[in-house]
Amino acid sequence: MNLQIFGKSKCFDTKKAERYFKERRVKFQSIDLVKYGISPGELSSVKNAVGLQALIDPKHPDAALLNYLACDADKLEKLLADPRLLKTPIVRNGRQATVGYRPEVWKNWE
Repeated sequence: MNLQIFGKSKCFDTKKAERYFKERRVKFQSIDLVKYGISPGELSSVKNAVGLQALIDPKHPDAALLNYLACDADKLEKLLADPRLLKTPIVRNGRQATVGYRPEVWKNWE
């Protein structure tokens, strides 16, 4: 299993996800979205797994502005430019991915 956890340093759900995998002794790579961002290929892979709407953090003040963008490519470009708009944690296992704290899905990955 080659896990990546994309999150924000102050995100409670990201810390819970990291703890979930640590307790099960599953190795993972932790990436701080605000500091390092996410590559276009990784974002596209996650979008294909969960859908574009699931990626957008509804609690972010600028999230409503994304609804006014006409096409998905523009929305993805905005998400790449400002990774704080992404809902976290984003957990990737190859082509599989989840957004948010989803232990019911992760247990099937083990």
